[in-house]
Amino acid sequence: QVQLAESGGGSVQSGGSLRLSCATSTYTYSSPCLGWFRQTPGKAREGVAVIDNDGSTRYADSVKGRFTISRDAAKNTLYLEMNSLEPEDKAMYYCASGPFVTAYCSGAWPARVNLYTDFGYWDKGTQVTVSS
Repeated sequence: QVQLAESGGGSVQSGGSLRLSCATSTYTYSSPCLGWFRQTPGKAREGVAVIDNDGSTRYADSVKGRFTISRDAAKNTLYLEMNSLEPEDKAMYYCASGPFVTAYCSGAWPARVNLYTDFGYWDKGTQVTVSS
């Protein structure tokens, strides 16, 4: 069954670091592509980073060089290491799996997630706050 559970959010000052974790089920972890997304109030949900089963990664331009996505097969867990955090990174962060996430791993990078049409699985998210 599909299972996702994010943790690790918090409040940091600009320039600080956080590591987010997403515990998944064995079934979910075996998905072709897993990803991190984020959303701020009044804005669309957007892709942050994705990783496929071979370990290939892709990132949004806004986080390249600062964020690192990884996965641990022994723990069925997805991670997002966030360094040099900026106030613009403040958002609710979600891990996700499903068909729409696979598109990000395949080369597309939609500007936003359409929660009405992009089929996938989400958990409740974890809040990241960055103060200047």
